[in-house]
Amino acid sequence: MKLYFASGSCGLATQIALREAGQTFDLVEVDFKTKQTVEGDYYQVTAKGFVPALKLDDGDVLTEGAVILQWVSDQNPDRGLLPAFGTKERYKALIWLNFIATDLHKNMAVMFSPVLDDATKASFAKANLINKFEYVDEHLAANDYLLGDRFSVADAYLYNVLSWPGRVGLDISGYASIQKFMARMEQRPTVQASLKAEGLID
Repeated sequence: MKLYFASGSCGLATQIALREAGQTFDLVEVDFKTKQTVEGDYYQVTAKGFVPALKLDDGDVLTEGAVILQWVSDQNPDRGLLPAFGTKERYKALIWLNFIATDLHKNMAVMFSPVLDDATKASFAKANLINKFEYVDEHLAANDYLLGDRFSVADAYLYNVLSWPGRVGLDISGYASIQKFMARMEQRPTVQASLKAEGLID
């Protein structure tokens, strides 16, 4: 398998999940600006041009982070990265995955936009992100992970997205439960290995 990624972007969650699943994979870095990799034109891998993309051994390419996370989990059921099909817990996990993808990830992406000024971004964050941080913080006050006391791929995605606020001038240090969650995640060997692989830590 090959995981196409850009350092510090949303491919980190997939990398964490693959490591949690014990999978062997190659990393291929994508230049966001040029859409080039060491292999050439990234649009030849996915016409969307976005990361992550996971190229399977049979040549098929999966895109959309939340979907890739489900695929990794379903291919490795013994790792317990998502609850079993048909259970209430499974749907709770999918609720979190979709919440992170639509309410957190997409809104955070706006904060990186080069066409918006700082004042507009600040207003956008106040209207569209602060309440989301509060919601997550309140949930984590009573839970070590999104599904309670067990790690799931939803936590990898949440960790990934919550690593971005500081890069765009959003201070989330006041959310004590989020900070504890981030510290808890960073103790996981798979997270440490993924951060090192992307050059985010030494």
